[in-house]
Parts: sequence; structure tokens; C-alpha cells
Amino acid sequence: MKLSLVTEYIIYLLGAFLVSFIINKLVLRFAKSLGIRNKNDVVVRWSNTSKPSLGGISLYFTFIVSALFYAITSSNDNIFDNIEFVGLITAATLAFVIGVADDAYNTKPLLKLFGQIFCGVIFVYTDNAIDIFHLPVLDGLITVLWVVAVMNSLNMLDNMDGITGTVSLFILVTCLVVFGFFNDPSNLLWSILIIAEIGALTAFLSYNIHPAKMFMGDTGSQFIALFVSFFGIKALWNLPSHFELPSWSAVFLILAAFTPAVADTLTVVINRTKRGVSVMLGGKDHTTHHMVYKGYSELKVWVIFLVISILSTVIAFIIGYFISLGYLVPSLAGLVLFVVVFVLLYRNTIKYKEPEKVE
Repeated sequence: MKLSLVTEYIIYLLGAFLVSFIINKLVLRFAKSLGIRNKNDVVVRWSNTSKPSLGGISLYFTFIVSALFYAITSSNDNIFDNIEFVGLITAATLAFVIGVADDAYNTKPLLKLFGQIFCGVIFVYTDNAIDIFHLPVLDGLITVLWVVAVMNSLNMLDNMDGITGTVSLFILVTCLVVFGFFNDPSNLLWSILIIAEIGALTAFLSYNIHPAKMFMGDTGSQFIALFVSFFGIKALWNLPSHFELPSWSAVFLILAAFTPAVADTLTVVINRTKRGVSVMLGGKDHTTHHMVYKGYSELKVWVIFLVISILSTVIAFIIGYFISLGYLVPSLAGLVLFVVVFVLLYRNTIKYKEPEKVE
């Protein structure tokens, strides 16, 4: 890799960090004077503390700024002639709007679901679909289901300081490493957009790790989940087909990279189904909450998810490396990682329950 390219990556990383940090700083200042007076700009967390849920603004606008900066400085690449990029920015903007509407007006779940489905459809019609069965209709359906699943999973995981931001950050690190090493290295646009969002997330986490000064809200969780789902397709889902290998290994690669989010979502779905409670409703029954019921501090819960996220990135990179060499059996390591993490987290939810309220 040329030094000039490394320098360019560093510039985008630091520049995105600075843009995101400044936006969050300004948003916090605004929230202190105006935002708190508007109940739609704050959320009451499970710990009953109200803080601005405006962090998603920095994540979205840093993406826009980095894309425009690349468009201006790149003489050989007109990104607006790139149908795949047009699909990304269109769907990302829609996801951002969905989040803003939900934070401001608490939109109905079906309306939110319809918007998420439309985001997936945009991917399908802009050549951003998952390619595992090589059947357009079936792959298109899986793509839509994937987008909806990720947007809801990361939204559900956004229930405690720093969790969704950290998990998303390391999924993007996984995508960057796998994409950079094992896909087409000449396509700088995707790598630069990932790097910029990593910088934006890092700046946001400086405000969001416990004790948080602000939350990302649905504005942030919907956008970052859409962004993550896009690069999950580009870097992970379609990696085996890039090497003309069987696509089943992509499932285990995805499972490894998304282990923290999938394990939490599956746990919540199982436990709520057993209780006859709607999966779509909010609640204090996530794996993170049960760790606190066990006696862990919120900061320690974040550290645990940080460790799981790092391990997921390492395992996913190893799987990607073996896929690039044509070895598919090591992909099963992704399944092993997921099963171990899921079992440990799920058992904790069974053993440690929410304390009963004393009247």
C-alpha cells in the first residue's frame, strides 16, 4: 500500500472524527438551551436519566461531508454516476429520515417497517443486493430481509451507553479489513466511506460511553444500521462469490462479524416469545440489562461487549482470510463463536432477573 494512500486514509479518519466531534459539541450546546424543552429531543433511558438523543445527526452528516469531499477531490471518480453509491446515499437518507420521524413523533411500528423495507428495495434496484443464490428474486428478498433485520437489531441493542456505537464500530472495522485485503483494492470510495464513519463513531462514542452525555436515538441507530447493512453486503455477504466459491460460508462470516447484535436480538426474541410479549416493544430484558441485574456496572457491561466485538472482528478476519485461499471449513469458527457467546448471554438472562419493585 502506497504511503500516499495511507495518508489519505488518515486524513479522512481524523477529518471525520473532527467533523463528528464538532457537530456533537454544537448539538449538545443547542440541546442545553432548546432541545431539553422539547420532549421529542430527549429519551428516558432504562436508568431513568433524560439526555439529548441527537447523536445520529453527526453520524449522518459526517457521511455526507466525507462523500462530498471525496467527490470534489477525486478527479477520476464521479460518485454520482455510480449507481451503487446513489443507492447507498438514497437509502441512508431515508433511514435517517425514518429515525428523525421516530424520535420526533414516535411513528407507528408498521410505518417504520415499511420505510425499512423500502430501504432494502432501494438496495436491490441499485445493484447492492446480496448475491448468494444467483437468483435475482430470491437474492432480492434476502437483501430486504437482511436490511430490515439489521435496522431492527441494532435499534434494539441501543439500550445502554456505548453498546450500539461500539458494536457498529467493530463491524465496520471488520468490513474495512476484509474489503481492503480480500476484495477489489482499487475501489477507494467504499474504503474511504467506511474509514470516515469509523472516525464519526469514535467521536460520538467520546460522548456516549458511560456516563453518556448524549444518545444516538433512532436517528442514529437507523442510519448506522443501514450503513452497516450495506457494507455487510459489500464486504462480507458477497466475499465468497468474489472468489467464485460456494456462498454458504458467507453465513458464518456474517454470523461472526455480527455476533454481539445477533446474540442479543435472538435472546430477546426467545424470552419474549416464551412470555407472550411482543418483540416490537421496548423493554429492560436485553442481555445488557441482565448483566446489570447480575451486579455488573454499566461500564463493565460496555467493556464486555467491547471484548466480544473485538473477538468477532478477529474471527471474521481469519474466516475471510481462509475464504480468500479457497478453504471454507474454517468458516465454521463463526458458528462456534456465535453459539458460545449466545449460550453465555442467554444463560445469564435466565439466571439473573430484574429485581421486583418494592412498593
